[in-house]
Amino acid sequence: MKTGSCLCGGVTYELGGPLRNSVACHCTQCRKTSGHYWSATQVPNDQFHITRDATLAWYQSSATARRGFCNTCGASLFWQLNGEGATSVASGTLDGPTGIITDRHIFVEDKGDYYQVEG
Repeated sequence: MKTGSCLCGGVTYELGGPLRNSVACHCTQCRKTSGHYWSATQVPNDQFHITRDATLAWYQSSATARRGFCNTCGASLFWQLNGEGATSVASGTLDGPTGIITDRHIFVEDKGDYYQVEG
C-alpha cells in the first residue's frame, strides 16, 4: 500500500497493488495544469482510494478526461480518462520511496521550448 497527499494535506489517498512506472507527459494541458511536464503512475480504480477529500475538486479538462486537484494549495493530483477504469496519480505526490522509475516521455513534440528531454 502506497500513500500520498497534496501539499496542505487536504487531499490524501492510498494506492494498492503494483504501481505502473511513471510516464512523463509534455502535452500543453499537462504543462499548463502543473507548470511543467506532468509525471504520473497509474492504478486500476479499484486500487485507488481517496482517504481525505476536504479540498478535492475536479476539472473536466477535455471532453474525455478530468483532473483532480486541491482547491487550497493548488496541487495537481489525479487524471482520469473517461471509461478507462484507471486513475493516473502524480508521482511527486506519493509519500516515501515509490519503487518506480520514469519509464517514458509522451507528447514530447508539444514540450516547452525552455527545456530539453534527455534520450
